[in-house]
Amino acid sequence: MTRTTTSRAAVLAATTALTAAMLAGCGNGDNQAQDPDPVDSSTSAAPTDEPTVEPTPSESPTPTDQPAETVTVPVYFVGETPQGPRLYREFREVGADNPLEGAAALLTAGDALDGDYRTLFPGGSFASIEYDQGAGEFHVVVGDDGWNTPVNQTKQEARLAVQQLVYTLQGVQQTRAPVKVFIKADGSPGLLFGIDTANGVTAAPPLDVLAFVNVAAPEEGSTVRGSFTASGVASSFEANVPWEIRQGDNQGPVVKNGFSTAEGWMDKLYPWQTEVDVSDLAPGTYSFVAMTDDPSGGEGGGPTEDSKTITVE
Repeated sequence: MTRTTTSRAAVLAATTALTAAMLAGCGNGDNQAQDPDPVDSSTSAAPTDEPTVEPTPSESPTPTDQPAETVTVPVYFVGETPQGPRLYREFREVGADNPLEGAAALLTAGDALDGDYRTLFPGGSFASIEYDQGAGEFHVVVGDDGWNTPVNQTKQEARLAVQQLVYTLQGVQQTRAPVKVFIKADGSPGLLFGIDTANGVTAAPPLDVLAFVNVAAPEEGSTVRGSFTASGVASSFEANVPWEIRQGDNQGPVVKNGFSTAEGWMDKLYPWQTEVDVSDLAPGTYSFVAMTDDPSGGEGGGPTEDSKTITVE
């Protein structure tokens, strides 16, 4: 997802300087290698609004002979970007009886559809997860104190792992409520990878922890024909979201390209959407890649990318 692409050739020096400064500011997240602690994840301050609107979980059509109902929920995984590891979102189907626990199970297992994504959780699972509507907070119960301290994680990774959980639970429940972790044995508030959750952990600012571009459609492994609608969210220079189709994997030669325009830029991630015509491509395996625009010529670390493998019929 981090392959560097050629930026637009003609960019004024003043614009380049402005964009480089913007990218530097956006990169001051708690997953930045040189400054891992700018965001206090243990604060109980009001959470920052996420830049994207999660779809309200709804029942997915199921055959009448299958009693289990499912809902579509967002699950956050980790991928590499020029700014270091960041959160990417996948929409997944989980059991409707307890979507919070279903989403958390995918998260902890690292069960992402996209092979470029992973989890920062060291395996294992939560004992229970629920949203306390009266208190307006999530209650997450762990079986023991095994996750009290970072487990083969740097402090930077531990903070981002906690944000994986926070963003996922908030997206599933459609609320910016804080997350508290409790030890099952005695019910006492606990640490999660060294982060104090007693006052509730809130979502870090999106530009500190989210990848600057994310593809929602097509999904990884999709089959397309004729044309398809690509969509996602991005924070990209002047709202320009370039895209490419590459033959084979995301390192293959570019066979088609274009761009989309997001609804905004700079302060958060905004939705983008575009129609992609593949009617002139030979059947086979390709990668659809969306990226941020990079008028700085690589001075800001290069563009952020998100790629999805597709099959053209």
